[in-house]
Amino acid sequence: MTPDDIARLRADTPGCLTRHHLNNAGAALPPQVVVDTMIEHLRRESVVGGYEAQDEAHERIAATYVSVGRLVGAPVRQIALTTSATDSWLRGFLSVPLRAGDRVLVSQAEYASNVLAILAATRRVGAVVEAVPDDAQGVIDVDALRSMLDERVRVVALTHAPSQNGLLHPAAEVGRVLREAGSEAWYLLDACQSVGQVPIDAADIGADFISATGRKFLRGPRGIGMLYTSTRALELEPALIDLNAAEWVDESSYVIADGATRFESWERSYAGLLGFGAAADYALDLGLDVIASRIGWLAESIRSRLREIPGVVVRDRGTVRTGIVTFTVDGRVSADVAREIKAAGVNVSHSPASYALRDFRAQGLAGMVRASPHVYNDEGDLQALVAAVRIAAARIA
Repeated sequence: MTPDDIARLRADTPGCLTRHHLNNAGAALPPQVVVDTMIEHLRRESVVGGYEAQDEAHERIAATYVSVGRLVGAPVRQIALTTSATDSWLRGFLSVPLRAGDRVLVSQAEYASNVLAILAATRRVGAVVEAVPDDAQGVIDVDALRSMLDERVRVVALTHAPSQNGLLHPAAEVGRVLREAGSEAWYLLDACQSVGQVPIDAADIGADFISATGRKFLRGPRGIGMLYTSTRALELEPALIDLNAAEWVDESSYVIADGATRFESWERSYAGLLGFGAAADYALDLGLDVIASRIGWLAESIRSRLREIPGVVVRDRGTVRTGIVTFTVDGRVSADVAREIKAAGVNVSHSPASYALRDFRAQGLAGMVRASPHVYNDEGDLQALVAAVRIAAARIA
């Protein structure tokens, strides 16, 4: 990207004027077009009514499904829009029929919301949860996964880009291992941090469900998410059914919707949905390869600068890395460090161990500070972060 490109991106992002925002793995700053799109629809609702505004926007609503599908290389029929990444993931997972004795395999870095749902579901039916070990680089050990597969494995769950670590798991390789083994396990990929940050090819990955949110690297609104479903997954009956997912045809029967809309609910924010579409179009116009390159460069620059600060330990592992940078400061509580950095005008976040218990315990950590750049961040943002971390590292706890 040229300096002019960065200037244009920053001009599109009003939040750049007031803060050094390096918490894009939490919620990115939306471009102005996303804000304008949402406000426009809300104003229209206030004038003509919610149902009527929805009817007027039907072509743009349909176009949103097309754009979101392009983000993962999927047709509209395989895309559902939900209220969040967690909502998406749960709608997929809870539709898989678990039985007593089934095995659910999860990654070491699996996110807490997913694991909690898995623990609850397996406890109800008498299934078991097992973690696939990491390899020496900290990514899922695909050879170990291969050795763990048998006819009892019902689900394989993988978080593509862990929110508490800068690595990217080999999602396509996991899919390949499942196919080569002839496994009938349902493959769920949590792509909450990767969709919008790196190119995603659903067909290449081979997952049955891919879940993501609008508010992170896609730079869309909160309260909206997406769920990609494989053609096989479209044979499942959803765990949650309302009049959007099915049609009530007589007193004792119903017909499930043909496509991925079977995994949606009827009620939703159409302002948020349209904002999601605007964010998807913005990312597609910029290019996912361009976005990934810029974010990757910024993240590596942050890592190299943090390593030069005495007492700061960069915790990211893996061979392929994302825009998530995690670190700790010797002798300091990470939550306190994150608060001090934010007080200095730099938005970062704190990741506690409870968000990914297995991963944190394996590293002997109670928490980490997380910085996550996006394409619109510039040298001033990075300098502000490094200066704030340097002060925090010099402070005696």
